[in-house]
Parts: sequence; structure tokens; C-alpha cells
Amino acid sequence: MVRIKNLSNSFIVYAILALSGGFMDAYSYLGRDKVFANSQTGNLLLLGVNIAERNWNLIPRYGLPVLFFTVGIALAASLKYVIKKYPKLCSLFIALIEALIMFGVMFISTEYNLLANSLISFACGMQVEHFRRLEDQSIATTMCIGNLRAGTSALCKAFFEKDMKHFKIGMLFYMTILTFIIGAICGNFTLKWLGQYSLCISGVLLLIVCIIIIFDMTYKRKDKEEKTN
Repeated sequence: MVRIKNLSNSFIVYAILALSGGFMDAYSYLGRDKVFANSQTGNLLLLGVNIAERNWNLIPRYGLPVLFFTVGIALAASLKYVIKKYPKLCSLFIALIEALIMFGVMFISTEYNLLANSLISFACGMQVEHFRRLEDQSIATTMCIGNLRAGTSALCKAFFEKDMKHFKIGMLFYMTILTFIIGAICGNFTLKWLGQYSLCISGVLLLIVCIIIIFDMTYKRKDKEEKTN
């Protein structure tokens, strides 16, 4: 039986994460007061504009998600040290926390959009910090600007250096961007049908990531046992 080596760190997992990332951003922006869950650049911009306009009541709307995003990054970075001997277990733990947050947020009333957006941003912060390397490339599953730069740069290298390796790297980044966009499109349509409960789809996607990681851990342990016997 042919099995993908290191399945928990494969494009399959990163594509699912990018789908979820696009979905979360569309959900928070379209369904939760026009706030970006992932793109903190947009939130920081709007925070600055509202400070300049002295719209003090709007500052928490954009400031708190940025703060929670930062805390999410800090937690994910800390877990790498706490569970450093078991990187796959760390990946599983983070994906599971994200999934639970998604399932929890969908029950939060639209009256508490600030809390909902802050929790989604917290989950995104964990994801962007932990799931960021694929095939020795720094890659993002919750935003696109870095992927767009890296992908375009790699394709230019492929063209001028006639190197297929860089072409494959470039396509890897562009495929990740495409899956993010598909996630955003799905978020737009399901929000119309399911409203705030549409976030369960993102939760299901993250649970699929958990299942893949568990599957990979189980087979890795079996392979190790077979080699020792």
C-alpha cells in the first residue's frame, strides 16, 4: 500500500487549512460586522482610521481581534516548547482547539460579534503560527499576500533559470491561494443559507485535519513497531 510520507504535513492538510482559512475570513467579514478574522492588516488599518476620526466606540471592534490574534500566535509558539518532543501531537492539539472554537462561535449571538470575531482571530493566530512550513517553504493558510509574493517570485525564477523545481514551488503557493479563495466563496454561499451556523463547516474541515494527523501518527507508530520486530 502506497502511503504519503508525513501525511500530517502534506499539501492535503494545508489545502484543507486554506479552505478553512478562507471560509473563516468570509464568515467574520460578511456575517460579523465587517471585521477580518485573518487579515489583521485590514483591522490595523481600520483601527488607525477610527483613531484618527475619533470613533472611540469602534476601536474595540478592530483592536480586540488583533489582540486575540497575537495571543493565539503566542500560545501556538509556546506549545512548540512545551510539547517539542511530539510535534504531531502539538499539531493535533492546535487543530482540535481551532475546531472546538469554530463549533462554539457558531452559537454566539450576533449581538456579541466582538467576542465571536476575537475568538476566530485567536484560532487564526494559532493556525498561522503553527502550520507555516510545507516542503521546506514558508507558507500561510490564513492569508494570501505572502503566498502571492513567494509564488510569483518562484515562477519568475523558474522562467529565467529554466528550473522546474521553482515552477512546482510557485504552483504550490498559487494552489494554496486558490483553495483559500474557494473557501471564501463557500463561506459566502453557506452564510446565506445557514447564517451564523455556517461556521460549523470550518469546524468540520478542522476535524478532518485532526483525523488525518491521528491516522498519520497511528501508521507511523505501526511502522516503528514493524522495524523493531
